[in-house]
Amino acid sequence: MPPLLALIEEGCELVAVLTQPDRPAGRGKHLRASPVKQLAQENGLEVLQPESLREDVWLEQLAVLQPDLLVVVAYGLMIPARLLALPRLGCWNVHASLLPRWRGAAPIQRAIEAGDPQTGVSIMKLEVTLDTGPVYHRLSTPVGPLDTAATLHDRLAVMGAQALKHCINLATKDELPQPQAQNDAEAIYARKLSKAEAELDWNESAEVLQRRIRAFNPWPIAWCEAGGQRLRIWQAEVVDDVAGCKPGQFVVERQSLIVATVEKSLKILEIQRAGGQRMTAEQFLNANDIRNW
Repeated sequence: MPPLLALIEEGCELVAVLTQPDRPAGRGKHLRASPVKQLAQENGLEVLQPESLREDVWLEQLAVLQPDLLVVVAYGLMIPARLLALPRLGCWNVHASLLPRWRGAAPIQRAIEAGDPQTGVSIMKLEVTLDTGPVYHRLSTPVGPLDTAATLHDRLAVMGAQALKHCINLATKDELPQPQAQNDAEAIYARKLSKAEAELDWNESAEVLQRRIRAFNPWPIAWCEAGGQRLRIWQAEVVDDVAGCKPGQFVVERQSLIVATVEKSLKILEIQRAGGQRMTAEQFLNANDIRNW
């Protein structure tokens, strides 16, 4: 959304906006337009929603529009080589990492999970291969100790819009420098997230687990089994070891919910029972007896 809004506010001539087809959403599973489509329609822009860009009909329709530039932001569909070659300035991707680190589907989450001290956005010229193209511009930001995938996503979206505006302004003045090739030897792949990897293993350190909790918020949400029930852990902080406790043991210490790990412990700040609502650890302790956990 911020990149599209930035282009609208800059007064760019947007010949069309491509977004994926409307998908079922909500309890009624009614078709719902994406926020990108809604913003485009609010501003009177033509919206195209192909299921695939490999169909000739879509390539022919885009060719008629004669775009100077195609900007791709978290689109989710493969861009065929014929389309990459269509715009005069090529196709640019706003990627949420400092390439070549974290190529792939989940760069924000993997940066948090790995404990990266900083991350950022890259404006990259698209190639057929995944996230390998040369880079026009990068902006960086620290990864804070409380950052989740949600907060970092929102910050990077705004930064991506800023970086995109910078490059477009240079291009309109014919001052855009040649993009710099990535160093493939430094590339790291950010594999797609899965629900299975969200289960917490208390035989890992509290620091590793806390990063994973932040990385998997808001999806798929870190979880564990305790007291015969599944618990989703939304927020936690690292604290000192609790004496005499085994990894995975839940204890109440000074009115705080603590879980022992193999190295240090986690103080749970926000938690959710299966089928229940998110709540603070204090609210959870008021409603649950964990003495047998």
